[in-house]
Formats: sequence, C-alpha cells, structure tokens
Amino acid sequence: MSSFGVRRTAYGAIGLAVTGALALTGCQNGDDNGASGNASTPPATGSTAPTHSAPPSAPAPAGGGGTAKAGQSFKIGEAAQIPFSYGTTTKGTIALTVTSIDQGQPGDLAPLKMGDQVKGKVPYYIRYSIKNTGTTDLAYASVGHIKGLLGDGTEAQDLMVIGTFDKCPSDSLPKGFTNGHTQTGCAVALAPSAATKVAAAEYWGDPYTLGQGIYWK
Repeated sequence: MSSFGVRRTAYGAIGLAVTGALALTGCQNGDDNGASGNASTPPATGSTAPTHSAPPSAPAPAGGGGTAKAGQSFKIGEAAQIPFSYGTTTKGTIALTVTSIDQGQPGDLAPLKMGDQVKGKVPYYIRYSIKNTGTTDLAYASVGHIKGLLGDGTEAQDLMVIGTFDKCPSDSLPKGFTNGHTQTGCAVALAPSAATKVAAAEYWGDPYTLGQGIYWK
C-alpha cells in the first residue's frame, strides 16, 4: 500500500496526560479510546509504546463491498463497513466514513491551557460519520480508535478530549441508535509543526489493530 503505515515514530508513541479538560495520548489499547466524561485524569509521565507492525503492502481495493479488511484504504468520504464492539456486551455493524481532515490553528488549543505540551503543534480535525447498519442498538457506545497519520506514514500525536472541545465535538452515540441512524464524530491529531501535515486517518478498533487498521486518505 502507500506510505501511510510503513513506519512509525515517537510522534504517536509518547503518552502525556494532564488533569482537567483533555490529555495528549499515544498508542493505547482498550474498548473506549474516545469516550467523553467528567472525571479528571491523573497526571502521568511519558512512556514509549511498543513498535507496531506495518499494514499489508497490497491491501484489498477500496469500495469492493463487504467487511473492510485490515490494511484496506478508502478515499475521504467513502464508507467502510466494519464490525463494531464496545465494552464486553455491545456488538454490531457500522458504516464508518472519514468525511474530512481539516487543518486548525495553533491558537485553537490556547483555551485548553496546555502550554509547552502543544507549543508549535498544529491541530487537525478528523471528522467522521457513523451509521448503524446492523440490528443491534448501539446506544451510549463511543467510536474511538481513530488517529491521524503524517504525510510520510508516521503517526501524528493524538489529543484525547475529556469533556467539551467545541472545535472538534465527539459524543457517545445517543439513545435509540438503531439501524439506519447516523451520527458524526471528530478526533484531534497534532502535527509537530506547520511544515508537516496530517494527511490520512486510520481506524484501528477491534477487530483491527494499530498499524493493521483501515485507512482514509
């Protein structure tokens, strides 16, 4: 496949956490990578995550129908049919679409009072839509595990919002999120400087893994 996923660097491998509205995160596993909440996150020191393997070099062609395969690439605006699970009991099927990757301004981060943790970094907003295409009510689930990739395929640093960030709102799925219902979401990725862009997005939730997910570019 393209360079989006051939190598990973410390941009996404360093995890930082702060008490309050948000946290800078690196690669982490779990069922809820993007759920909002009111509880504060304890401070944590940076840590290096394990190296992740690259996705297949020859993914299945996009738009072929059926369940998206690991390593498959899609165009921005194209839907991927994927199995979805949240926690230990919620399982279903969704059509996930990255609709745009929008460049923000460094000043967007000022109200979050992150100081030197985001100095020089540029936020990008990965906007996506979720459509329930299965038979299960997915009420109150959260669709996370979406991260940005830089132009050379390395991981952009995540910014996980705990609470409200008007520039990039992402809420849990509402009550009664049954077949045919649609909701939008947003994930924040940080480019290390204005000279580098977030050019692609990866979804790596179960049954996929980081570096073996599905891609939009």
